[in-house]
Amino acid sequence: MENIFERIAIDEKVCNGKPTIQGKRIAVQSILEFLAAGDSAQEIIKNYPILVAEDITACIKFAAELMNKNYTIKSVA
Repeated sequence: MENIFERIAIDEKVCNGKPTIQGKRIAVQSILEFLAAGDSAQEIIKNYPILVAEDITACIKFAAELMNKNYTIKSVA
């Protein structure tokens, strides 16, 4: 886990508190959406040259870690 959070930051003053790539105003969610749309890591880096491959990997690991939790869906109303 130590490598994930070295590259991922959560700051309420940056991107409305969404997880971002450390030192950059690029949300983890944006990177994951690009990947889900079929963009490769190389395509993302080409469009955002401030990123490196390790940033993309950290986003994926961060999402995987979130999915490692237990969730309960409750009915509201």
